[in-house]
Amino acid sequence: MRVRFPPFTLDSETRQLSRADRRDPDVHLSPKAFDLLCLLVQHRPKVLEKRVLHARIWPDTYVGDATLNVLVGEIRKAIDDNVREPRFIRTVHGVGYAFCGDVADDTAPSRDAPTLLCWLTWKGTTFRLDEGDNVIGRGPRCAVFLDIDGVSRRHANIHIDVEPRSVTLADLGSTNGTFVGRRRVTAPMPLHDDDRITIASVDLRVRLWASEEGPKTKRISRRT
Repeated sequence: MRVRFPPFTLDSETRQLSRADRRDPDVHLSPKAFDLLCLLVQHRPKVLEKRVLHARIWPDTYVGDATLNVLVGEIRKAIDDNVREPRFIRTVHGVGYAFCGDVADDTAPSRDAPTLLCWLTWKGTTFRLDEGDNVIGRGPRCAVFLDIDGVSRRHANIHIDVEPRSVTLADLGSTNGTFVGRRRVTAPMPLHDDDRITIASVDLRVRLWASEEGPKTKRISRRT
């Protein structure tokens, strides 16, 4: 299971919870808290009773409700949720808990599904971007790795949605800012084919194609 509930991405296979709008994307959860979050997301929006959660998380051990409450509190703190005005975890008093946030599947689309291809070009180098978040920066784990002076470790993020088709650029609190043309990016900004992104001294060109065919090959006239 790999799903998004912005700004978070949850991957049950790699056991990772990440956040796109922070310099450090990794969100720490204890193993039991991670298991609980996966259960609630997997069965959303169904309310999971406390006895069910106890049986799934502690199958061979008896623990009281207080221990379960501690795990829920840990999750809420990690994902900035408010118990009084919940965005993600809803408490059903005397019964259990439910995941109430909007969730989108973040798995790769099938070959028959509509495809949005996106890549960046810079001095003959091509950076292919994937669906979801693509962080640009000097960090070695960035999707677009730019080891250039003036580029922050996590400088900017390009988010790609296939359905509905959209590509947006956000600055991640960089030191020197992110620009599209001459406009500084201060809020998520939609991108279009042939836009120019400036990051420090790096000028990146955006290329977008809404099919697998890609651009048509230009015929070259040959002298005879």
